[in-house]
Amino acid sequence: MKGLNFLGKSVVLLSLAASIAMAAVEKKDIKIGFIPLTDCAALVIAKEKGFFAKHGLNVELSKEASWANVRDKMTVGELDASHMLAAMPIASTLGVGSTQKNMVALMALGQNGDAITVSNKMYDAMMAADPIATKKGSAVALKKVITTKKIGVPEFGMTFPTGTHNYHLRYWMAAGGVDPDVDVALKVVPPPQMVANMTAGNIDGFCVGEPWGQRAVMGNIGKVVITGYQLWENGPEKVLGVQKEFADKYPETTKQMIEAVIEAGMWLDASWNNRKEASKILSSKAYVNAPTDVIDNSMTGTYMFTNGINTPMPNFNVFGKKQALYPYYSHGLWQVSQMVRWGQLDHAIDMKKTVENVYRPDLFAKAAKEVNYPLPVTGWKIEGKTADNKFMDGLVFDPNKVVDYIYSTPIKHPKITKEALAKVNKWKVK
Repeated sequence: MKGLNFLGKSVVLLSLAASIAMAAVEKKDIKIGFIPLTDCAALVIAKEKGFFAKHGLNVELSKEASWANVRDKMTVGELDASHMLAAMPIASTLGVGSTQKNMVALMALGQNGDAITVSNKMYDAMMAADPIATKKGSAVALKKVITTKKIGVPEFGMTFPTGTHNYHLRYWMAAGGVDPDVDVALKVVPPPQMVANMTAGNIDGFCVGEPWGQRAVMGNIGKVVITGYQLWENGPEKVLGVQKEFADKYPETTKQMIEAVIEAGMWLDASWNNRKEASKILSSKAYVNAPTDVIDNSMTGTYMFTNGINTPMPNFNVFGKKQALYPYYSHGLWQVSQMVRWGQLDHAIDMKKTVENVYRPDLFAKAAKEVNYPLPVTGWKIEGKTADNKFMDGLVFDPNKVVDYIYSTPIKHPKITKEALAKVNKWKVK
């Protein structure tokens, strides 16, 4: 009986604690947008496994058709928060390619998770031109295909101009000597439409998050040449974004939302059984709407570059471990460096100040401490320096040398002079 009484008291105390948490939330009903990609998993799991409810939030997940839809709905406040490409909150804050609106990146939603896929026809052409480079995942083979002119101007799909997939595709191409603004044509294609466009012959390749690369491979429509994990190991992909006004007006709601998603990310990385369960949940029409076995292939420790051949890749998606949810300033700064490199910014800005206004590890830290999530020593780190953080071409991204980094890249089209950018970026970070 004492055990039962103790259990009863525990339930009462838990209920009381939950009611207190709910009372502290300024805005209980939250609408969060997402794009049907496997890296929306932490949001879906936070909803389906009750983490949002645990933190006093009644969340509606809103499936969006494209990143442009997400941007527009976030700008007008139709969405309270959203799954966003790592550069999107920065681009919105700067007014790059859209109406200016101050946004905040509360946290990352994981690391890695995308891939560059080419059609079978393009893959065969690359293999004929340079089989060694093709097998290494190098765009040198693509450059040779373009030079021989055996195929017309290649067309590649990416998901959004100021987005990870555009920058990854450009990085890969430039590292192989391909000028993405001269040698190929880049098209904006929403993630769920990539495979259909490749099937129809509208594009020769694409860069997108899973499960769409695996869908193309397992459907014998194309082959993956390189994953985001190989291009930049443990690099950023998506963030949870809100309007700055939202974070300022609803601090407790913001904190509880972060806590819920942290717990979901930790749950996802706790076991492969959890990943299997997540794949089944994500496969539904309400979410990613793709076969479970296709989602499984990137979510449960393997990856398929060619149909029928599985390659071990346990860190293709990282949702919670390795501090994957932490919003590193250096990740944000790399996004800004690409905006400069590819001419999306036409005037010099203080890049450090911009990133620190948008990426908010301070808000994340307050929530992380409540759920015992480990924090790094600093939000600034040198990218590409360690064995588990390298870039495909061996380059190193030092935040204190960002201007030199931009102008030393092999191919670039900046609209700002190096001198003008250096003049307003004389800062140093620790």
